Amino acid sequence: MTKDSALRERALDFRSLHVPGTPLVLPNAWDTSSARVVEDAGAPALATTSAGLAWDLGAADGGRLDRDRALAAVARIVAAVAVPVSADIESGYADDPAGVAETIRAVLALGAVGVNIEDALYEPGAGPLRPVPEQAERIAAARAAADAAEVPLFVNARIDTFLRGAGGVEATLERAAAFLAAGADGIFVPGAVDPGTVKLLVDGIDAPVNVMAGPGAPTVSELASLGVARVSVGSAIAQAAHALVRRAARELLGAGTYGTLADGADYGELNSLLGGAR
Repeated sequence: MTKDSALRERALDFRSLHVPGTPLVLPNAWDTSSARVVEDAGAPALATTSAGLAWDLGAADGGRLDRDRALAAVARIVAAVAVPVSADIESGYADDPAGVAETIRAVLALGAVGVNIEDALYEPGAGPLRPVPEQAERIAAARAAADAAEVPLFVNARIDTFLRGAGGVEATLERAAAFLAAGADGIFVPGAVDPGTVKLLVDGIDAPVNVMAGPGAPTVSELASLGVARVSVGSAIAQAAHALVRRAARELLGAGTYGTLADGADYGELNSLLGGAR
């Protein structure tokens, strides 16, 4: 099997995991260590978290990380695991659709088979969300770039209506329809976890729906019963890991005790898992 055909097969495998009612569960990773730990836990695929990845590289989330550094980190993650990887590429690391297409070509070259593309805006004075026609053009550019490479890249269109307080179900459905028409394969609506809301989104979107879960959200099985096809947790695992570091450091520097470290992973197990080349 050639490299190109292997990438196409991996993309098809990843696409097939999106089944409404039997969701693909993606514990998001941000570096090679977290990626291997997640894979070892049994994940059938991986998704990166742009926030966790940016923090690991010393940058803030929200369009502050440049494409080259971001994709270099994604490349290391792809190389570290055997399962399919979807890359969170924020807004596409580009100012225009042509730049988004360039990002997609780079993503495919490093071996990822899925992307998240968000519609949030972060520039001072800009609205909370990119206008629908502009975002649709960017998604269409991503789709065209993947199609030209003959790879069925899974384009997950992230809609930040709920996350940014910029609209409810109706506005989300309107955006979803436009983005699907532009070539998106799935719709990701972070911030929407109320069961009634999730059900309305699932019923109103003719594509796999991705929910971002976390503490207080319905369980995976409950989301499955609503017809969700993909469950991820965004930066939550990275946040929990960094919180542990802070608690351990404060305990050590303050009380001089070590209780926070009691449940650490076994050294030998981690050394074996993380120390060998793939």
